[in-house]
Amino acid sequence: MDNEVYSFALKSALDEIRNICPDITNTFIFKENGEIIIGDEATPEKTMAQVVDAFDGVFEKANAIGNIECITVDGNNGKVNISCLNDLYFVTVTSKKADINYVNTVTHVLIPTILRLLEKICPAPLNNTSILPETKPETKLDLQAETEEPEPLTETKEEDKIEEPEEKETEIKSEPLLPEPQTHQLMVENLGGLLAPSDTVRIDSVILSQWEDQYEGRKIEEIEIETFDGKSTRCKVKPIKNAKYEGKGTIQMPEKIQETLEIKKGELVRAKPVIE
Repeated sequence: MDNEVYSFALKSALDEIRNICPDITNTFIFKENGEIIIGDEATPEKTMAQVVDAFDGVFEKANAIGNIECITVDGNNGKVNISCLNDLYFVTVTSKKADINYVNTVTHVLIPTILRLLEKICPAPLNNTSILPETKPETKLDLQAETEEPEPLTETKEEDKIEEPEEKETEIKSEPLLPEPQTHQLMVENLGGLLAPSDTVRIDSVILSQWEDQYEGRKIEEIEIETFDGKSTRCKVKPIKNAKYEGKGTIQMPEKIQETLEIKKGELVRAKPVIE
């Protein structure tokens, strides 16, 4: 069972929750690191990313005093509830008139049951990257062992000698598989100045180091940027110079690239390294 099957099962469960309880308007699941796992068909991915980003500061403060079990926010038009399920967070958005006891009964039973069932069937992690092998695969086919020598033929006459051709060792090696590029969600900041190249963005040096470590020290010179509307582009990348933006999860982007992606300062994008 692969991640696609996991995602299909969870998405079906989320859609079924909305059918059972119409007062639930939106549902989705994300990881503690902010990675979005799956959402129902009524919730745009861009909206999910904005919600996760909005609660990021709350999680940091809450973790200082202990693990989070549940967060509820009352709004003018409804409520947002975030429940912790092991290392996952389950978000539900309900209307103002929703029966919260009924909503909790449905969500706290169905989703944990689905997760436990999937874990029993095939305990595989839910993420958007492939599972890395513990060792690099190498296939080796020996037609003749190095220590094996051909048996000599009995010699009768000089003209009857038969020389057997030496069999050469055949070795087949597969190329090591590269891991899937790790994707980061970053917030757009403007990058200007007379000396700033129009085809280059700047991101945190820590992120660049993580990518280089993932690919055994390869220097990352280009990245692919994708918006939540599906637009993407490749561009050069360098570390951020301004200490103000270090460790803030931002990407400094010149105006030309922002126009290409049809985005502006303050919006979220996804970035991953280009490995060729």
